[in-house]
Amino acid sequence: MRKASVGNVVAFKDGMKGIVEKVNENSVIVNLTCMENFLELELDERTVVNHKNYTIIEE
Repeated sequence: MRKASVGNVVAFKDGMKGIVEKVNENSVIVNLTCMENFLELELDERTVVNHKNYTIIEE
């Protein structure tokens, strides 16, 4: 398993994606505002995702 770096785009949980803003020991903080349907989903701007639960889709 490869850990994401700041600036990578990751996909997780039912097709959601976001840009990594911070890398922690066990997780990353992801900014979700890059998703086209962000406003429709009414989500918080950021979320925490465990390293086991995402896939890097763009570096």
